Amino acid sequence: MSDHDQAPQGRALGNVFGAHERPLSGDRPAAEGGPEMLQVITPEGERIPNPELDPLLEHLTDADLRGFYRDLVLIRRFDAEATALQRQGELGLWASLLGQEAAQVGAGRAMRAQDFAFPTYREHGVAWCRGVDPVNLLGMFRGVNHGGWDPNEKNFHLYTIIIGAQTLHATGYAMGVQRDGAVGTGDPDRDTAVMAFLGDGATSQGDVSEALVFSGVNNSPVVFFCQNNQWAISEPNEKQTRAPLWHRARGFGFPGIRVDGNDVLAVYAVTRRALDAARDGQGPTFIEAFTYRMGAHTTSDDPTKYRVSAEVEVWKLRDPIERFKRWLEHAGHADRAFFDAVADESDALGADVRARCLAMPDPDGSEMFTHVYAEEHPVMVAELAEFTAYQRSFEGVH
Repeated sequence: MSDHDQAPQGRALGNVFGAHERPLSGDRPAAEGGPEMLQVITPEGERIPNPELDPLLEHLTDADLRGFYRDLVLIRRFDAEATALQRQGELGLWASLLGQEAAQVGAGRAMRAQDFAFPTYREHGVAWCRGVDPVNLLGMFRGVNHGGWDPNEKNFHLYTIIIGAQTLHATGYAMGVQRDGAVGTGDPDRDTAVMAFLGDGATSQGDVSEALVFSGVNNSPVVFFCQNNQWAISEPNEKQTRAPLWHRARGFGFPGIRVDGNDVLAVYAVTRRALDAARDGQGPTFIEAFTYRMGAHTTSDDPTKYRVSAEVEVWKLRDPIERFKRWLEHAGHADRAFFDAVADESDALGADVRARCLAMPDPDGSEMFTHVYAEEHPVMVAELAEFTAYQRSFEGVH
């Protein structure tokens, strides 16, 4: 019998999210994302009752809610500092998450300790939620290391630059988790889910389709979290797909859902439900978090070349942090003293990140030849010897 034959049977579409033809489809119109988009806090900071999502939020305390806000503010401040460091020549490149904070914090906080995340190069907010020191995110972009954290310690893989490749890594890892018997046991501390983070542009890559095929037929415990920021570098969604991205999951045999990616509570609830289903052995889910990239694709990009400023201004009114702050304040979950304290903490974080980034030691040049292959390789040995001899030729030269 094959591994596939031994895998749990996939659930009928919608079973994990209730008796719906479209799982968690929602019925409230939302102009920025279409009628299927789920939302619990409007851009104006108004709480919308949702009978499907509300039970997933009931356990959150005031401290939890304030923690979400703190995460949002601090990761934006870190991102702003990193962008400034690049502009000042201290980083070679930076991929900003400006505007996508709620999607990343909501998804990151929905994960359990044993879950494993496979990011792109923009998941700074997820890294924060997984406990990665933000300064360690800068090492690769400063050129002093290949990724400054232990993936197994944080259950957060190294940043993946190749577009879409991480979805295959996540699917393979999830298949391994499944075969290790860490799915569907009923033990909340053992059952494990995997998250694959990707952008809308990555859905055009063959690697992503292959990952969706393998995860579907193997009923793997993986959640594909697509941050649809509407611009794959300079190409808008309409040049990539004729249907909403979340519809793609149906063709691979598992549920898809669209959520307001600027609504941190809605993202948290939807992701928590999908992760619970994966851990329970009910297979994969595709989440489309509908959001917007407020800045450039990376610091080497000029978005004014391909989109109009009026579009950006519209999305500023849907800012994920401001809407959550309005609701917290209006609902009495936080007061002015709390907001002021977070603002002070964000300034301190910015100063700390800058100081520690500038203090990063330059690596020895010979390190570029190490850890290229799992075992010693003759080409690397020869190149290291040549490099070492070249370096020694400067000794005593003034």
